[in-house]
Amino acid sequence: MSKPRVNLRLSHKLYAELDRRTREPGVTKTDIVEEALSRFFEPESNLVLEERLLRRMDAFDRRQGEIERDTALCLETTAHFVFYWLTRTEPIPEGQRDAAHALGQRRFDHFIQQVAKKLGNERSVLSKVSPDLDELR
Repeated sequence: MSKPRVNLRLSHKLYAELDRRTREPGVTKTDIVEEALSRFFEPESNLVLEERLLRRMDAFDRRQGEIERDTALCLETTAHFVFYWLTRTEPIPEGQRDAAHALGQRRFDHFIQQVAKKLGNERSVLSKVSPDLDELR
């Protein structure tokens, strides 16, 4: 049984592209037109690419939310620590300031080393605060 014949009028530019594509072996104008019409009449067949893209965008959105949550947690933790330290620490007497400054510098250096160590480690400090946070990653 033969297929029905259809006569089409195309723009010169579109026809030139169709003609160029059919110069490849095994590709016919009928194949190209049938594929294009199938995609036009069944847009669901194009959803595979769209679904993959949407999944990647959802994953990106989820990760962005995690980053925002982690940043908010860090900011709140730092803010509470600074507030507590500023409101609870007694002023240092004049004669002890140099020693206190040296001790503070050593503590700060140790703190920075610990942060660098944790950043290089797979498990974060957040896991000590809340084990659920690391599981969400």
